[in-house]
This record gives sequence, C-alpha cells and structure tokens, in this order.
Amino acid sequence: MKSDAKHEGPGAAHGPNRSLRGLGVSSGVAIGPAHVVESGSVTIPEYSLPADAVEGEVTRFNEAAAKARRQIKKLKSKALVLPDSASEEIGFLLDAHLSMLTNSRLTRGVERRIKQDHINAEAAIQAEIATIAQTFAEMDDAYLAARIGDIREVGRRLTRNLLKQEYRAFSTLPPNSIILAEELTPADTALLDPKAVGGFATVLGGAEGHTAILARSLGLPAVLGATGLLAGVRNGVTVIVDGVQGRVIIDPSPEVLEEYRTRRAAREREREQLKSLRKLPAVTRDGTAVTLLANLELPRDLEHALENGAQGVGLLRTEFLFMNREDLPDEEEQYTVLRAIVEGMGGRPVTARTMDLGGEKLAGWMAGRYGEPANPALGLRAIRLSLREPKLLETQLAAMLRAGAHGPLRILLPMISSVSEVQKVREIMGQVARRLRRRGVVIADPLPPVGVMIEVPGAALAADALAYAADFFSIGTNDLTQYTLAIDRADEQVATLYDPLHPAVLRLIQFTIEAALRSRIPVSVCGEIAGDPRYTALLMGLGVRELSMSPPSVPAVKKRIRGLDLMEASRRARVIMDQSDLGRIATLLDDFNSMV
Repeated sequence: MKSDAKHEGPGAAHGPNRSLRGLGVSSGVAIGPAHVVESGSVTIPEYSLPADAVEGEVTRFNEAAAKARRQIKKLKSKALVLPDSASEEIGFLLDAHLSMLTNSRLTRGVERRIKQDHINAEAAIQAEIATIAQTFAEMDDAYLAARIGDIREVGRRLTRNLLKQEYRAFSTLPPNSIILAEELTPADTALLDPKAVGGFATVLGGAEGHTAILARSLGLPAVLGATGLLAGVRNGVTVIVDGVQGRVIIDPSPEVLEEYRTRRAAREREREQLKSLRKLPAVTRDGTAVTLLANLELPRDLEHALENGAQGVGLLRTEFLFMNREDLPDEEEQYTVLRAIVEGMGGRPVTARTMDLGGEKLAGWMAGRYGEPANPALGLRAIRLSLREPKLLETQLAAMLRAGAHGPLRILLPMISSVSEVQKVREIMGQVARRLRRRGVVIADPLPPVGVMIEVPGAALAADALAYAADFFSIGTNDLTQYTLAIDRADEQVATLYDPLHPAVLRLIQFTIEAALRSRIPVSVCGEIAGDPRYTALLMGLGVRELSMSPPSVPAVKKRIRGLDLMEASRRARVIMDQSDLGRIATLLDDFNSMV
C-alpha cells in the first residue's frame, strides 16, 4: 500500500500513527474508538481455617461453582443468536467448562484440599490448578498443555464468584468500538455484539484457535499476536484493525484514516455485489456445475442458509439437541426438530449427522456417566459413543427415518475409522426401520443414504474399503488436518503449524476423493476450507463437486466458481500434488488465484 512507509514504524513505538503487525485472522477493516481491556491480576487471599469452619467453606465453594454453572448456561443462551459456526465453537467450549464444574478432578481436588489442609477455597483452587498444570506439563502433550488454559479460565471464574467480583462485559461500548486486549478467550468473544463492536486485536492468539474462528463467523475484523499492542494506548483513541494484512494502526493520521475508509467502503460494495449472486447457479466458465450446501448448527440457521443461496444442507449438527441439559431428548422431540428442518428446505437435500459428542463437546449427562477422558480428542466420542450407547443411536436413527418421510434426508456418521462401524450402524438402522414399520409409522422409503465423515487419517487411508460400505463421503478437513499433523489448532504455541495445504493432508484428501470417484459415490468437503475461496480451485481440480460451508460463505465461493475454468484448475491441482514443499504449494495456489 502506498502510504506504508509513513506509518509502519516500530511496533513498540508510542505516539500517533503507530502501526503494529500481527496475524490477520478475520478479514475486513474496522475503524473505531479503542476499548482497552485491563488484564490486571487478582490478589488471591490465603488463610487457614479452624476445624469448625471447614464444612462452611466447602458449602461456600459449592455455591460459587453453582453460580459459575448458571453463568455459563446464560452464556450458552447468548451464544444461540450467533452465526452457526460461531455458536458451535463457543457452545463446545462452554460445555467443556460446564463439565469441569461438575464432579470433575478440579472440583473434587478443591474440596479435598479444603477438608484436608483446612485452607480457604480461593487458595485451594490455585493449588489444585497448579498441580493439574504440572501433571499435564510432565506428560509432554501439546493437547493437554492447551487444555490447562481452559482449566485456568474456569478457576478464574470460580475465584471471581468467591470474591464477589463481577465480570465486566462489553455491554456499554460506544458504537464500532475496537477491543484491545492481551487475550480474548472464546467465552469473552461470546459477549461481543457485532452491532456494537467493530473489531478486535490482541497480544496473544493463533490464526486457527477458537477465538479466531469465532471472529470469522461473526464477521469481525481481527488481528491476533500483535506484540506491544497495549503499550501506552488510551481508551477512546481511534484505532484501525486491518484483518487482511494483519495490521493495527493506533491514532492514525488523517491521510491514513481516509485511505482505510476508502478501502472499507470498497469492501462494502463488494459485499453488496455478492448478494446479487444468490439466485445465480454455481457453474464454472466451462459449464461444470457445483453444489453449494450449508452447514447448520441450529434450526434458526435455516433461513440464513436459504437467504445466501444454499442448495441444501450438507451438514446438520445435531449436538444442540443434547447439550446444556440434564435429560436426553426423546424420539418425538428429535423428530419434530428434524422434520421442521427437512420441510423448511422445501425439497432440497438435508444431511443430518448423528451426534458428535465427546472430546470438548461434553453434554451434562455424559460428563457424569463417563468422567474426564485422559485425552478427549482421542477418546470416547462421536460414533464410538453412539455404538457404546446403542439406545441413544436407535432413538436418533428412528427420528431421522421418520423425518426422511417429509423430504430428502441423508445420514452422516462422524469419526468413522473402520468398515465394521458402518456395518454396525446399518444393522441397527435396519432393526429400527422394521420396528417402526410394525408400529405403522411412516418412514423414508427407500431408507436414507448413509455416509461417512472422513476426518481421521485411518479413514482416509481406508477410503477404498469404506467406499463400498458408504453411500457418500464428507471430508471434515478441520479434524483431518489436526489429527494428521498432531496439532491442536487452539494451542497458540503450535497453531501456526496448522495448515490444510500440508502435503500429507492434501494427499489424504486426494486419496479419499479418488476412492469415491472410483466407486461412483458423491464426495463433499465440509471443513472450513470449503467456505474459503482460496481453496476452491484446488478442491475442484481434485474432483470435488459438492462443498458445504457456513451460510455467509456461499456467495463468495460461488463468485470464485463462476470465474473458474475447470480444465485450468485441474492442471494446476496436478502440479500442486506433485510438490512436497508447503511454501511452494501455497505459492502455486495463490498465483493461480491471482490470475482471475
């Protein structure tokens, strides 16, 4: 940009026109008054208790934990109004926090310390968290190291409740405020109202963490990892957040301010132009049609999907039926919800995924039944849990079969790793169908297609065999990348290494697509790259003709498809797949995209 030299400056410099570099994690330009979030530490009182005060202290701690659970449930209710992918991300994390407050290692340990050491609850919390952190550190596991951050956040909430310190939310901000903070947790981000907040920037954070994903889902320009951001910044000063180039400019000069206002206006015009594409088909310049579907988290997202021109639902996450409740949804409740979605799509296909619970997505009933797994990402979750609890699976399949009588519905199985798992589900589905027919219940006829999510390397490598057992594939690139590279995208220490363009990830995707094409079954991509126009040409060049994404991403991907020549994309994909260097792959892809 022409005026870079005028305001680049060293990151730690004070004064007007100060420019800092970071990671642009959510594109767009935000301009507004700074709201600096202070991160001062709380002084934790430590004192001994007389024997007759111990039970009262345990009660005090339990009351603080109960209040924390109510606070988190309230946050979950607020999160329901967020866009689908944002609601999903924050919902999973808040459910994990709820599980930590319900007969967990943390709460049991705090109670034990109060009783055995005769110390106050605040001190017991700090001591127990320190012990858990040390245990995780000794395991030398990046995933567990990242989870201690969640435990500390829960500990801070408990401590605030014990000390009766109210958490300051972002409810009284001037319009278009720019949040500046050392760090914003996903729970903090859930409090951001896009109508009041223009964007945000932080000192800490990675591009693939939950906070970054939420920022993109909310459409808030954001820059993370901006060293020196908070030095000498005062509330109210004008700040520019450039989420495209990863730049934060504090107290910009009139020339720089005008430049960014012009750039922001141009982006708004582009957004309006994309709206005009909603009713146009997703067809390449050389006549190849692509099906663009929506990922839905909640029934309320249905209207949003149709407004953005989605041709159906490629991924309906059913976890919302099970979360934030102590009981389980029965067949009738699930059927009623699924039927409304199927009918609401007006004949367009709906792909409903069986519950993907486990890992960080803990429902209240499950946390008490199975306790805390040593490594949630690799434990009892998704299809493994469904097959462990066949009554739950039977109830869900019955609801899906009944809903399938009202319109086209497909059933998708998460985290499949073997053919036997698919066969077992088909066997259970057959039993459920026979039972329903004996009862005279109307169900889908023929039975809905059964598909497999390819999200673990083992499934991708066994794609040839799975293609014989499944009716379609859906590639979940988020988990596939995470499991292939052994990287937790929420862990800022390794988040920069998370890259779906890694040759190993691309080869697993290619292997899966080719196996599906050989068996002549449909294959779609439903991970985050499906909604990013940067990857559209590569995915289509590899043979994908169906993409599923968050509803707001549909117009931009459609625009890329309509400007694409498939033959050229296929040639470039072949060149890319011959590469072994990640940097070279990225360059080849970005150069191809810049030609259009």
